[in-house]
Amino acid sequence: MNAVSRLCGLALALTVTFPAHAAEGGDAMSRLKPALGNTIVSTHPDGRKARLWLDAAGGYRAQGRAGERSAGVWKIKDEKLCLSQRRPLPIPFSYCKAIPDERVGKPWRDKAVNGDMVMNEIVRGADGASD
Repeated sequence: MNAVSRLCGLALALTVTFPAHAAEGGDAMSRLKPALGNTIVSTHPDGRKARLWLDAAGGYRAQGRAGERSAGVWKIKDEKLCLSQRRPLPIPFSYCKAIPDERVGKPWRDKAVNGDMVMNEIVRGADGASD
């Protein structure tokens, strides 16, 4: 598998993004709570959707807009959510974004790692989270 293929899984998870701004004050974990046990959906300009599921134990699963799956771990560092991919291939670095002050059903715009402007939304439930 070449380097581009190896990074593909990370790009899947990173397609789902968080806004560059975080709410002033408050605890990062409390801002992240609405996403736990729910689904973060990012809709790309072509209408395809990427999904990210964060669990309270510090793991994540993701499905890219083409249906590819990846998984790894997350942590909060310097008030940011940092994702580290473990599957399908381990990536030796983390990707961090500010944690939004968003709630279920309240969409926000952001730029995905691939440069697309996406519309993100936390949707109730974790349908599709299982591999």
